Amino acid sequence: MLAQETCPSVKNILLLDSEGKRVAVKYYTDDWPQLSAKLAFEKSVFVKTQKASSGAEAEIVMFDGHIVVYKFIQDLHFYVTGGDEENELILASILQGFTDAVDHILRNNVDKRTALENLDLILLCLDEIIDGGIVLETEGSVIAEKVAAHGADGTTSIAEQTLVQALTTAREHFAKSLLM
Repeated sequence: MLAQETCPSVKNILLLDSEGKRVAVKYYTDDWPQLSAKLAFEKSVFVKTQKASSGAEAEIVMFDGHIVVYKFIQDLHFYVTGGDEENELILASILQGFTDAVDHILRNNVDKRTALENLDLILLCLDEIIDGGIVLETEGSVIAEKVAAHGADGTTSIAEQTLVQALTTAREHFAKSLLM
């Protein structure tokens, strides 16, 4: 319980198109228990932010008791939502990591069509960034490398990894063994 109170947490990550429709979304809390509540929240956030001209920098808005950090790239709208007590800078770094990873995975061709064609990789990005609302990683290049390493089948052998990836894998296994 103490870890959840002291660790930054995310309520959801949304990737919507230019009309406010879902491309990829993940909810990590029960603040919106039914699908209808989730869709209503997404629509409300989209309407609240669509007139903003979010450029290269993330924008922050307080909405419905939540902090929402958002950024637009082409026809995609990226959102990270936290509780009203969360640190905006942490939420912004999560958003930046997500957009950087998507940009890397989509090879600088960030648009709705390409995102839908690579939806599996974008969902893997979300899994690499957040687990159960707890932040795992915010560095876009690291997230993209992990997603690429999973590949289509989800496994890679040590022989197929670069030296840096192999060292990172070894460090992760070592860290896990220390925690157990």
